[in-house]
Amino acid sequence: MAHAKAVDAPSSHGPVKTGTGGNPWLVLLAVSLGVIMVMLDGTVVGIANPSIQADLKASLSDLQWVTSGYLLALAVFLITAGKLGDLFGHKRVFLIGVAGFAISSVGIGLSAELADIIPGLSPVGALIALRVLQGLFGALLQPAALALLRGAFPGEKLNQAMGAWGAIIGLSSAAGPIVGGLLVENASWETVFFINAPVGLAALVLGTILIKDNRAQTLARIDWLGVLLLSGAMFSLVWTIIKAPEWGWGDSTTLTFAALFAVLIGGFIFWQSRASQPLVPLSLFKNASISIGTVLMMMVAFAMFGAMFFLGFFFQGVHGLSPLEAGLRMLPMSAGMIVASPLAGMAIGRLGPKITMATGLLITAFSMFLMSQLSIDASFIESGIPFLLLAFGMSPVFVGATEIIVGNAPINLTGVAGGVQQSAMQVGGALGTAILGAVMAGEISDKLPGYLGPAAQAIPPAQLTGLEKAAAFGTVPPGVPQQIGDAVHNAFMDGMHVAFLVSTGIAVLTAVLTLFVKAGRKTEGAPVHVG
Repeated sequence: MAHAKAVDAPSSHGPVKTGTGGNPWLVLLAVSLGVIMVMLDGTVVGIANPSIQADLKASLSDLQWVTSGYLLALAVFLITAGKLGDLFGHKRVFLIGVAGFAISSVGIGLSAELADIIPGLSPVGALIALRVLQGLFGALLQPAALALLRGAFPGEKLNQAMGAWGAIIGLSSAAGPIVGGLLVENASWETVFFINAPVGLAALVLGTILIKDNRAQTLARIDWLGVLLLSGAMFSLVWTIIKAPEWGWGDSTTLTFAALFAVLIGGFIFWQSRASQPLVPLSLFKNASISIGTVLMMMVAFAMFGAMFFLGFFFQGVHGLSPLEAGLRMLPMSAGMIVASPLAGMAIGRLGPKITMATGLLITAFSMFLMSQLSIDASFIESGIPFLLLAFGMSPVFVGATEIIVGNAPINLTGVAGGVQQSAMQVGGALGTAILGAVMAGEISDKLPGYLGPAAQAIPPAQLTGLEKAAAFGTVPPGVPQQIGDAVHNAFMDGMHVAFLVSTGIAVLTAVLTLFVKAGRKTEGAPVHVG
């Protein structure tokens, strides 16, 4: 799926020297190769998850961290990464991001081998740690890429470049499920990550040759204490939500981590009010539209990423499709983004963000509701229609968020506002994966005994727990009777339906929120947000 990108405007920290001489379209090619890695990675992981679970014996919480750890690393580090580009040069930061992303991707594919070398490290633990590292390098890469584009293209050609940039992102996102399905089906899940190595190498070579640097004249300091406090708070929150179903919501460990989150987020807010150059200036949120827009982005990502987490397991585990067939099922959404994004931009230009986004969110809610009605043997048309609707529902939100959040920010904070917008999206996605995973696990635990019927009384508690864990992935342990297999699949479907119904309600609530925001100014050089 296409992730919207936002980036610091170099002008947010002072005048900018631009020196990306030569053909700017070759600069576009170089930076696009770097971002293609990130887009492919974002859409292929969902296809690879069932194979990762089966190969590494990963639990549901493990796979939630494979997604959430990556998103949180992106969320916390995006704003800092933009400032690092100002300090050390966007070309240097971009190339470090590309190299680090490619190397960590190869490391993910070698998780099992790394676990054999490093004592006490499990393959799943290595994978999660490297996904976090991948997210950090992805955060370096993304803001720098758009900053370099802004320096390469003159003002009158920048919109044309952004259109091409959006098409490249859309095409790579659409290709992701197909590429992932082909690799998983004909090779292994590891190759999904190995493919980043040649793409990253090409981006490094072209970037080194074609890109000249640009950086701000007025250098910003990094609020490392703010980064540390926010990272700790977000980790504590997501860890609490993911582990609470296992520990118990009233367990002392759950309450301890919840309290730690409260202390750290309180410390972060206090420090941001005192720091000379805070990570997130609290003055931004005095504007109601920015505050509401940030919450809106979190809720949208919560609904979309949280619910979509389970679709790979539905298609491959319950429906019995191959990885390639599962990738084809997801194609209408990714391909639809290519058409929907420019149409959304035109609609916002004519109608404004309020009406356009509210309409898009109602379409999103209808799409989520249709997904909550999917049957075990849903056809391509039955799953494809809600996917296509989702593309046309989400695109106005992704495109309109720039005008609401960035357009209402003070001129000197437009870059930071763009970072806040993108960070809110990543945090929302991580929370959605964690919370809807907990909701689904609870629903499965509640419904599975009923589907098993009298047979549940004869199943030992340990075996029943094992069936609940299998049901979370839509898989049936080998050798079990068909009646038990049907019960596992039915329990998974109930859990997935509840997750999509929760997402439906959130989308409707978010549509109401859009009615309380106002359009922002259109400022040349403001952060560009494309889907």
